[in-house]
Amino acid sequence: MSQHSTLRQLTGVGVMCTLIAGCSPSPDSYVQQREQMVQLQIVTRGVTDEGTLHAMRTVPRHRFVPVDEVGNAYADTPLPIGGGQTISQPYMVAAMTELVQARSGQRILEVGTGSGYQAAVLASIVDTVYTIEILPALADMARDRLFALGYRNVVTRCGDGYRGWPEHAPFDAIVITAAAEEIPAPLVTQLKEGGRLVMPVGSPYDVQTLVVGEKHNGELIRREVMPVRFVPLQRNAAGDDQDQDRR
Repeated sequence: MSQHSTLRQLTGVGVMCTLIAGCSPSPDSYVQQREQMVQLQIVTRGVTDEGTLHAMRTVPRHRFVPVDEVGNAYADTPLPIGGGQTISQPYMVAAMTELVQARSGQRILEVGTGSGYQAAVLASIVDTVYTIEILPALADMARDRLFALGYRNVVTRCGDGYRGWPEHAPFDAIVITAAAEEIPAPLVTQLKEGGRLVMPVGSPYDVQTLVVGEKHNGELIRREVMPVRFVPLQRNAAGDDQDQDRR
């Protein structure tokens, strides 16, 4: 996944998520683009879960990218969102959502909010999404964007996702959208018995493996799914006082 954007893109919610009037396709065009995205990029690669496909058809991906990337919002590629971070390729968002088996009634933890797109997709299916972003500028923009778009069942936090969110544990499922050499032990602890966790595992600067794990008898039973490339999972050197709830 690309890391070529600059912190210049982190200068305000208006820059990141407001579309320029008269320069953007009509809402009907976006509906058509989302349907093409689902059919050509997602269904053809084997994603069949109806909840996942419905969410991918309805969440406005173009509202989660910088203005200068709106024209590429539904392309088959990750896109830069600032701070060296990316919004994942649409297929990858759909695949991780299907793998974690998101369902109505669940409470899901996401580590790596980024632009807020994966959280919005999950929130379209489950009851509550708790999402953690370590970069304050991205955390604030994602919070404001999700609120503006009406996602009232997403709770955001700026902090170290490696530690999870113990106050709201255990979670029915956990999605980690950044890579590390190992799955963080605190996240396994905060996963419900029988719950699922999806994460890219491997060197943060090389090709990794997308892993899905299911918790049985306190242990995570892992299965490797596909090669992927994600940005590294960042850690805070400071303590818990760096975590701040955004809502």
